[in-house]
Amino acid sequence: MENHVLRDWMDSVEPFLDPLADVARSFTDLTGVPVDLPTALFLRAQLAGLERPGRTSANGSCHLLQATDGWAAVNLARPDDLAAVPALLALLGSPDEPEGLRAAVRGCKAAEAVEGARLLGIAAAVPGSAQGVRPAVHAERFGERCTRAMTEIRIVDFSALWAGPLCARLLGLAGARVLKVESATRPDGARFGTPAFYRWLHDGHDNLVVDFAPGALDEIVAEADVVIEASRPRALRRLGLRAEEFLAARPGRVWVGITGYGRENDRIAFGDDASVAGGLTGYDPNGDPVFLGDALADPVTGVFAAQAAARSLAEGGGELLCVSMAACAATLADARTRVQPPC
Repeated sequence: MENHVLRDWMDSVEPFLDPLADVARSFTDLTGVPVDLPTALFLRAQLAGLERPGRTSANGSCHLLQATDGWAAVNLARPDDLAAVPALLALLGSPDEPEGLRAAVRGCKAAEAVEGARLLGIAAAVPGSAQGVRPAVHAERFGERCTRAMTEIRIVDFSALWAGPLCARLLGLAGARVLKVESATRPDGARFGTPAFYRWLHDGHDNLVVDFAPGALDEIVAEADVVIEASRPRALRRLGLRAEEFLAARPGRVWVGITGYGRENDRIAFGDDASVAGGLTGYDPNGDPVFLGDALADPVTGVFAAQAAARSLAEGGGELLCVSMAACAATLADARTRVQPPC
């Protein structure tokens, strides 16, 4: 990506960036590590040669579809999502529509389309539906405080794709030792994307591939000071790992839980649909929403999570940090609305 193209991408999100720049500066104040926001936000797009998005996301998987009363974002990010489209059409009452999903959504309310997608495990969102619902980061104390230097911190990273690994990368640059742990049967999906971007995210980290069976992760986690995970909480609980017990077992620990909408909510989310839920979209000349950036809620959440972890460690830890992707996106969108009130 040429510099002028990168500038064009940055210009499209500039009105939203003040809160993220503040978070990045706070991370730097805490750790001494600068955060290059253009690289964090757009390196993947640069390496993959992606074009700026419209009503289809830059990576091609998420679609803004017009409904009778507004818009809905439906993200067909996985093969299972594509396979579920006929069932979604049936749920929306349009099994034989020749135009497929676009026509089916056009015949129903946005919330109905999103609820149908959610019932089938497809990530979907109504624009702005996550605004004002929860803070970007919610901290809850379950352990005692104990302050350590960042160079003494051992991180176990169970996360995948982008937000969690970016958090781990930034903490690793600050001196922490990072161990990425992957399932033998479900490797990180980012491995199948742009190899250079995956290497950038995980540069300098150790890697361990294990069978995710009950008890198999106990010894790995026992050595950790920080756990980063981005799955639904019940996934690790089934394996015997509970954030509350991890934090109570030794002073100074931190658990970073990245979710779409909060740990109490089982909704799945990816970067593009979470951005839409938070209201982090652009608008075309008709005032209708278009996607911004490349899965923007992912890198935004990674920066928020890294700052929250660095802050907690500096204050002695003992905290569960719930980082919501949709709420991180909403924090940026809310700030833009305060600066530029809608007409």
